[in-house]
Amino acid sequence: MSLRKYITSKIFLRQVIIAVTILVLVIVLVLNMLSFITNHGQEIIVPNLANMTMDQVEEKLDELDLDYVVLDTVDYNSEFTKFGVVMQEPKPGSKVKEDRKIYLKINSDNYAYVTLPDMIEKTFRQVEPNLRVLGLELGEVTYKPYLGKDMVLEMRIDGKLVKPGTKVMKTTKIDLVLGDGKIGFDEETIDSLQINIDND
Repeated sequence: MSLRKYITSKIFLRQVIIAVTILVLVIVLVLNMLSFITNHGQEIIVPNLANMTMDQVEEKLDELDLDYVVLDTVDYNSEFTKFGVVMQEPKPGSKVKEDRKIYLKINSDNYAYVTLPDMIEKTFRQVEPNLRVLGLELGEVTYKPYLGKDMVLEMRIDGKLVKPGTKVMKTTKIDLVLGDGKIGFDEETIDSLQINIDND
């Protein structure tokens, strides 16, 4: 049989149809296997882990076949539970695959400590923003006689004098004693001056 007659024969046509059918079946099978292996279409929605403890996080993520990694502990935030989740990545509502790691930052169990800088003989305008930058709070402001007006003379915590370099917890209230811009005299000095004036 010549090649031309063979190509146009029913036998050849039947073999082509069978070959094409097998090829299509193989392609469909491979695509289905790839879809199964990569969990195509089986995405998991990341839950909101905010304020959860590590035990709660582990239990929740185990249910969803997800994992987690604690990146860091952040400064204590009173709005969150101690050692509770403060930040997470990916964000809640994100779609991820099975076994994806969720990266976490958790709340510390207490406020961090900062070193009280030397603010003596600096003006109140200089000192106030520095306190806030350090995470400290401005407490009571009182005045006493001193030539330098609004100059910081003393720093106190709960009435006790504190020196520069002291480590204090963030959010601590720092009371300031400032100069009133006047030269102060005690009563004895004033009486002495008054006597001298009268004698003159």
